[in-house]
Formats: sequence, C-alpha cells, structure tokens
Amino acid sequence: MAQLLLIREQIKSIYSRYEAFIVPVLKFLLALITMIFINNNIGYAERLSGAAVTVLVALFCSFLPLNFIVMISAVFILLHLYALSLEAVLVVGALVFLMFLLYFRFAPKDTVLLLLTPILFSMKIPYVIPLSAGLVGTPASIVSVGCGVVIYYALSYVSLNASVLVTTDTETIFEKIRMLIDAIIQNKEMLMVIVAFSATILTVYLIRRLSVDHSWTIAIITGTLMNILIILIGDLKYNTYISIVGLIFGSIISVFVSIVLKFFVFNVDYGRTERVQFEDDEYYYYVKAVPKNTVAIPNKKVKKIKGHSKDMQRSDSVSHTSRRSRSESDVPEYRMRRSATKGSQSEEQPVVSRSKGNKNGTKRIILPDEEVKDLDLAEQSRAIRRADGSGMTGIERAAAAKARQEREERRRHEQ
Repeated sequence: MAQLLLIREQIKSIYSRYEAFIVPVLKFLLALITMIFINNNIGYAERLSGAAVTVLVALFCSFLPLNFIVMISAVFILLHLYALSLEAVLVVGALVFLMFLLYFRFAPKDTVLLLLTPILFSMKIPYVIPLSAGLVGTPASIVSVGCGVVIYYALSYVSLNASVLVTTDTETIFEKIRMLIDAIIQNKEMLMVIVAFSATILTVYLIRRLSVDHSWTIAIITGTLMNILIILIGDLKYNTYISIVGLIFGSIISVFVSIVLKFFVFNVDYGRTERVQFEDDEYYYYVKAVPKNTVAIPNKKVKKIKGHSKDMQRSDSVSHTSRRSRSESDVPEYRMRRSATKGSQSEEQPVVSRSKGNKNGTKRIILPDEEVKDLDLAEQSRAIRRADGSGMTGIERAAAAKARQEREERRRHEQ
C-alpha cells in the first residue's frame, strides 16, 4: 500500500510540475479520440475523415478551452450528416441546439463526461460514466450524461438507416424528418438508459457525501447494483434485448475504474478518525476528521564522479602520502635522552633526528622537555617554527644554557 501511495504522490508531483505541458496533451488526445469516433460512425464526408484533417483539428483544440471541443465536434457531426442527408442535418442540428441550451445552462464544466459518454458506449463499457459522475460530479452531471446518451443513440440510428436517408425523393422529405424524430423520441432503450444513469448518479452522489466510514466504497457498490437492476427491469418490460453478459462485464470494469478513481481522489485512513465537539455563542459543532493517506516522496541526490577508478585510487594514495609527510614536517617531536653518569645528575641534551616518513630528508631539532619549559612563549614559538632543520640560533642556545645553569644552582642550594 505504501508503494502505491508513493506512486500516486509521484504522479501528482509530475502533473503539478509539468501541468502546462500535460494539459494540452490531454486535450489533444481527447479531441483526437472524439474525431476518430465521429469519423468511424458517420464518416460520410471523405475530406473530413482524412488523417491529416483529424490531427490538425485535434492540435487546434489542444490550445482552446474544453467547451470548444464540444462545439467543434458538433460542427463535424453536422458536416458529415450534410454529406448524407439534409433531413438528418435539420433534425440532429435542432437536437444539438436544444442540448447545448441545457448543457451550457446547468453543466458547462462537465465537458469530459459529455464527450466520453458516446465514446464509451461504442467501446461497450458505458457504465463507467454514471459511477464516475456520481463520485466526482454533482447532480447537474445528469444533464451532460443524458445529452451524451442522446447523441450516441441518434448517431447510431442515422448510421443504421443511412440507406433510407440517402434517397432524394421530395415527397418523402417530411416523412424522413418525422421518422427521425419518432426514432429518437420513442427509443425505449435510450430512455431506459437515461433513467438508469440518472438514478445511479444521484444515488452515488448522495451516499458518498454521508459521514459514514467507507462511504465511497458503499456508494460504488450500491450504484452498480442499482444500475444493473434498473436496466434489467427495463429490459424485461420493454424487450430491449440488452446483452446480460455485456451488462455484467461492463459493470465489473466500471467498479474497477471507480476504485482507481477513488484511490486518486479520496484515499483516507478511517483507523485514525477523530471526532471533535465545540461550541460558540450561537451553535454547537460536531466535527468528524478523517486523515488522508499520504506518504512523503524521498529526495534522492545522485552524485556524479568523473574519471576512472584506478585514477581515483592513485590520486587518493598520493594525497594521503602528501598529507602524512606534511603533518610529520609541521609537528615538532620532543624526545628526552638521558645519559646516566656515575656520581652526577642526568644531563638532558637536544637530539637531532630524521623524520621516517619524510622522503626529502629534512632534519628537525628534538628538544628536551625541561628546556622547552624554561623558554618563554616567544622563544618556544620561535624554536618550534625553526624545527624544520635549521636548528636553534646562538641566542636561543645561550638562553637555554643559562636556564640550565640556574636550575643546577637551585638544586645544589636545596641539597
């Protein structure tokens, strides 16, 4: 589960970062799929059905608002129908005009639902639409979904009866118009689907807004069962001959898509639910807070190292040797050499030694501890600075000898 949440957060991060590029691409794909659907169902105008025209129109729609895709699609439909029959243009044009009045008045933001409804009908999985509309939409989405259903069934009827509409007998013009109107209005299957989808959208919307645990899951299951039940009842009453296998298969796919949509839109942890009660001067407030399931995206920093491994090892060894030699040459060493003689005190002498790790053979002066203590700070610092091989100056040696004599005199006096 944590890995899925991480993938979701990465997708959201990528979308928010490249939104200016992703949105036009999605608009292009939506417009392209819509134009291909129109060309495959009523592609009577050969010039408009070409691949070049389809791609150019989709590119043009990618830089426009979504509602322009709806209007351009309507124009394409009417142009294709004009190549088939004038009666079809009149009837479908009036129908599209009435639907636009309803659509732009009640649900102008549901462009995706309006366009995807006939497309998913042609793909035999239309039951995804009412569940998705109920989860992320409002009751006004019934208008856009209903308009999409009407467009699909109207275009399907025109496609099936194209041979009848092609005839140009002037005596049958009004008969064709009446036939088209009756076929659209009296289509029992279309009316049954509109009722089922409307009831499903309303049910899912009401249940998912309840303050009960797992309300979205309950809404998905209840909406799916209600949609299947209404369609089966309508099929038994009006003999619409709907495929039961297709209904069940499409409902299963719609449930899966709805669960994926719920994961991205509404993923919460009911195990950490908190209930808060407080009041002010006028009201009591009862608040239920359910935390979202989120995970932090780890920040990965990649450090690039140029060069071959052998070169890196060689450079590391050279730098280590230089650091060691430099440290040995900078830090003075102090060693005390005691020469024991019979009947006399031990004498401390400075010892000259050669650094073992220094390849250039630099000599350094190693002073006895007591001589270093007898020198003042300035002389000590000068002695340490001159311990690079040049030895002590005459003044420094004289000062050290005088300090040694005074120390010996104090010892005799104490004895």
